Amino acid sequence: MIELADVSKQFDDKTVLDGVTARIGRGEIFAVIGPSGSGKSTLLRLIDLLDTPTGGAIRIDGVDIHAGKEQSLRTRRMMGMVFQKPAAFNSTVTENVAIGLRFRGASESVIRKKTRDALALVGLAGYEDRRARTLSGGEMQRVALARAMVIEPEILLMDEPTANLDPVSVEKIEELVLRINRDLGTTILFSTHDMYQGQRLAHRIGVLMKGVFAQVGSPRDIFTVPASSEVARFVGTENVVEGVVEADGNDFSVVDVGGVRVRTKFSFGRGENVCLCIRSEDIRIAPAGGGKATPGKNALPGIVASVSPRGPFSRVTVDCGFALSSVLSWKAVDDLDLREGSRVTASFTAESVHVVRATRN
Repeated sequence: MIELADVSKQFDDKTVLDGVTARIGRGEIFAVIGPSGSGKSTLLRLIDLLDTPTGGAIRIDGVDIHAGKEQSLRTRRMMGMVFQKPAAFNSTVTENVAIGLRFRGASESVIRKKTRDALALVGLAGYEDRRARTLSGGEMQRVALARAMVIEPEILLMDEPTANLDPVSVEKIEELVLRINRDLGTTILFSTHDMYQGQRLAHRIGVLMKGVFAQVGSPRDIFTVPASSEVARFVGTENVVEGVVEADGNDFSVVDVGGVRVRTKFSFGRGENVCLCIRSEDIRIAPAGGGKATPGKNALPGIVASVSPRGPFSRVTVDCGFALSSVLSWKAVDDLDLREGSRVTASFTAESVHVVRATRN
């Protein structure tokens, strides 16, 4: 439905987007994640016709949306937009929600019915006569969502819609996004700084880095099979270490990481520089001597360098010749009597090691 074809955007001498390419299908929820300043908001503004690209094209159903004023108007009527900080007019909730209908010349009877329906959709039935500026941040964001949905858009764009909300309000907004997509079939494209929100909501995710999509794929692919070490680090893979392929066998390869040999299931040519990406939850910690090596398992002796709290868990970092971090429950840390200086074995399977070619800056 939405095609981004080599889209670029420059502001003076600064290039924000530098050849963004992707396709978003009808009825899909597509999340754009990336570091601050990577161009997420700029991309949504280009799609919403609030700005024009420097190069490339944005097409909806095969038609370039920036080709002319008449086409732009038709496209704008297809879309609703929710911003990070919703604007509230100094009037009732009904008047705030109805603004798009008034621009379209809808009758008062239609406005009353559609605003009631939109407020019921977002869980704010009975709020019609309240002053919008007296609402909480979460309620106001739901009003903004109702304002976008009251015009029955085919495409809903959302720019970090939960960035300033408390966890309860975030959960309500996320539930609404899923319900709107499921019940109405609305195509939803949203940006977020919360990568796990993308994982919870999206059918596919685009990782925007250095002005391009570094990877587009399912949440599972993005988080477990990152395309590069940069993507791996961004999506929370704590253990990203460089090494050199020492041997490439039929069943597994061996990578030399500073003199430590690590088995992997990935096949690369001998002598290649690679990065090993190992998620912390895939690493097991046992007292020294535990976890003997087998053809499908790595068991590396080491010394606990640190134990630091992380909510209900603890992050245990082990020096195995290179640093490896694992996440354990507090009880597991106590049961294993782990503390700085403890001698342990860090083990993980060859299948849990994702390997990418090392990039040189």
